[in-house]
Amino acid sequence: MNVGAMVCSCVDTCDIDLEGVRDGVRDVEVVASSSHLCGEGLPGMVHLIDEYDLDQLLVTTPDSGCQERIREAAVEQGLHPDATAFVDHREGAAWVHDRDAATAKTARLLNARRAGIDHEPVSRTVSRDAGDAVAVVGDPETAAALADTADVTLVADGADFDDADADLSGVDLARGRVVDVVGEYGGFELELRARVTEDCISCLDCVREGPDGTVTRSPVDIAPEAPDGEWVDCCPVDAIDLDGVERTLEADQVIYPAATGTTRGGRVGLYTGPVDGATIAAVEDLLGGIEKPQHLDLDMAVCAAGESSQVGCNACVDACPHGAVSRPRIDEVSFDLVACQDCGACTSACPTGATTLRDPSNERIAREVEALLDPEADADGGGLLGGRGADAGIDTPVVAFVCSERAADALRRCGRLAREDDDLRYPPILPVRVTCTDTVGEAHVLHALAAGADGVAVVGCGGDCLHAGPDPKRDLVRRLDRATTDLGLGERVTFLAPDPAEPGAFVEDLSRFVVGLDATPVPPGDHEATGTVRDDKPNPPFNSHDWTLESVRAVLDHVDPERDVIRGLTDFGWMEVSDACNLTPTCSNLCPTDAIRRTDDADLEFSHEDCVNCGLCEDGCPETAITMRDGLDLTRLPENRGGERWETVYEGEMRACVRCGEPFASEGTAEHVADQVGGLVEGIAPDGDHSVFDYCADCRGALLFEEGGR
Repeated sequence: MNVGAMVCSCVDTCDIDLEGVRDGVRDVEVVASSSHLCGEGLPGMVHLIDEYDLDQLLVTTPDSGCQERIREAAVEQGLHPDATAFVDHREGAAWVHDRDAATAKTARLLNARRAGIDHEPVSRTVSRDAGDAVAVVGDPETAAALADTADVTLVADGADFDDADADLSGVDLARGRVVDVVGEYGGFELELRARVTEDCISCLDCVREGPDGTVTRSPVDIAPEAPDGEWVDCCPVDAIDLDGVERTLEADQVIYPAATGTTRGGRVGLYTGPVDGATIAAVEDLLGGIEKPQHLDLDMAVCAAGESSQVGCNACVDACPHGAVSRPRIDEVSFDLVACQDCGACTSACPTGATTLRDPSNERIAREVEALLDPEADADGGGLLGGRGADAGIDTPVVAFVCSERAADALRRCGRLAREDDDLRYPPILPVRVTCTDTVGEAHVLHALAAGADGVAVVGCGGDCLHAGPDPKRDLVRRLDRATTDLGLGERVTFLAPDPAEPGAFVEDLSRFVVGLDATPVPPGDHEATGTVRDDKPNPPFNSHDWTLESVRAVLDHVDPERDVIRGLTDFGWMEVSDACNLTPTCSNLCPTDAIRRTDDADLEFSHEDCVNCGLCEDGCPETAITMRDGLDLTRLPENRGGERWETVYEGEMRACVRCGEPFASEGTAEHVADQVGGLVEGIAPDGDHSVFDYCADCRGALLFEEGGR
C-alpha cells in the first residue's frame, strides 16, 4: 500500500510547524504540506498521487467541506472514496495546545492513523428479514406519523384515545397495559393485560354504568383500581373479566416511550425514551429487514461460559447493555449479531478472546497507541525535509481512549471554543478512537502503560452514555489504580466525561490529572505487543487475559512491584485445594483454558499463567474442595519459578491394582467410591483375597468371571 500524508495549516489559522510535522511522519511514501490544501494546494496533492502512485491518503483537516473537496479530488485520480482518512489537527491540537505540542501531536496522530490502516478489517455484514408491524405504546401522535409507511398497532397501556389529537384512521388499537416486552428485532412480543376480553363490541354500556373515570372509551378497558359491583353485569356479551385477561401482541419493532427497566441504549428495533423525528426515521429505515456491518468476531471454541451443565464465565452476558448476548442453555452463551450495537462491552469483559471487536480491533488499538507514544521520528523521515523530529512539546504523554460518539463531539466543541478563549486550552493528550468507552478494559489500559504512557484517561459520555449509563468506568478506574499501585507505578488512570455545556470543568479535571502524574519509569517507544503469552495457546492474539499479562511483564522490566499479588485484575486467579479433594477429573475436564491437570502420580497441578478466573472448577468440584482467589500472583508465574509453568496444588496417592500392579485410581477416589457403593457390592467376590476396590477395572472383571465360573 502506497500511503501519502498531507498536512495543512488551514490558511495559517492553525499554529503548527508544518516542517516539524513533516519530519515526524513515518512509514509513508511521501508527506507534503500546504497552507490551503483544499484550495490552492489541491493541484499539488493530485500531482503527488500520480507521481508516487498513491492508493491511500492521510490528510489533516476536521472540516467536512474541506474533506469533501479533498475526497472528490482523490476519487478523480482513481482512489476509492474510503481511501482518504482525516486527522483533526485543529480542534484537537492547534486550537487547544501550544505550537510545539500541537506540532508533535499532529505528527503522532498521523503516525497512529497510518498504523491503524494496516489493521482495518475486511467488510462483513449481517442481515435479518422483518415485516412492517410496529407496536407503539401510548403515543398516538407517533402511531399516526407511521401509519402511512408501517402496519401500526397503538397499544393503549391504560390510556383513552377517544379524543386523541391525531389521525388514527390507519392505526389498530389494542387494549391492555404492557406487562413485558421480550424478543428481538423482527420478533418482539408484548405481553398485555386487560380487564375486557376481545369479545367486546364497544357498546359503551360499561362506560355509562361503571364508576366514573375507571373505564376508557377507545379502546374499551377497565382500570385495575375499578371496584367490583353490579355494574359489571351490564355487558351484553360478558366481555368484562375483572380477574384480568392476558394476550400477546407480536411486532417487528416496538416504540415504548415510557418504558422503565429497559437498557439505556435499547435493542435494535426497540425504542424507549423521548421520540423525535430521528426515531421515526430509524423505524422506517428498518421496515422489511436490516443489513448492517458485522461488529463482532466470535471464537466459541475458547469460550469459558460453561461446560457439562455448569455455569462458568458470564462476563459478556452481564456486560452487554443491549440484550444482544443471552444464555439459551446453562452452559452456553449466544450472540445476536444483528442486535449488537458495537459498544464493545462484551469484548473488553471477555478474558479468553471468544468475542472480539472487528473495528477497531484490539491489535489496531495497540498499534495506534504504540505509534502515539513513540517519540522517535524516522531520521530519514517520510518527510521532504529532515532533522527536527516531533518528540518535543509533549512532556507528559497521556493516552486518552475517546468515545467516538458524544465525548468526541464534546471535545470538538471545546476546541472551537478554545479558538476564542485561551483558558480552555488543555494538556496534549493523545487520543485513540473507540466506538464506546465500554470497549476499554484492563488490557487496553495496561498496554498503554507498558508502551510508556504516563497516564491513561478514559473519555466517555458519563450520565449521557448511550450504552453503559452514568459513570460507566468508575469500577474499572478503581481496580486499575489499585493494580498500578501494586505494580509500583502509583495511580495513573482516570475517567472523564466532558460536558459540552461546561468545557471549563473538563479542562480543569484533565489538567489536574496530568499535573499530578509523575514521569513513568517505563520508556516510551520500546514495547510492541504481540497480544500473546505463548505460541501454543489456542486463544486468538490480543485476548484480554494474555494481552494484560504481556503488558504486566513489560512493566515489570522497569519497576519493583510493591506486592506479589497484583489486585484489581479480574482475569486472573489461583486455586487452593483442600484435603477433601478426591482427584476426580471434574475440574480438569471443565477448565476451558487447560489450566488444571492431573498427573500419573495422582497430583493435581495448576497453571496460573493460563487461568482466566472463570470459576468453573470451583463451582463444579463435587467435593467442594477448590477455592479460587482473585488477583495476579507474580510468584506463581513461570519466570519466577525457574521457568516451570505448572505447580502442584494437591498431592495425591495412586492406588495400584493388587493383581497387575498398575495404578488405576487415586486413593481418595477409591475410598470415596467404596464409601458410596461398598455396601451394594459386599460379598460379590467372597473368595477374593482383597476388596473389589483394590483391583483395576480389567482385573476386577477377570476376578468376577473367575468367581462366577467356580
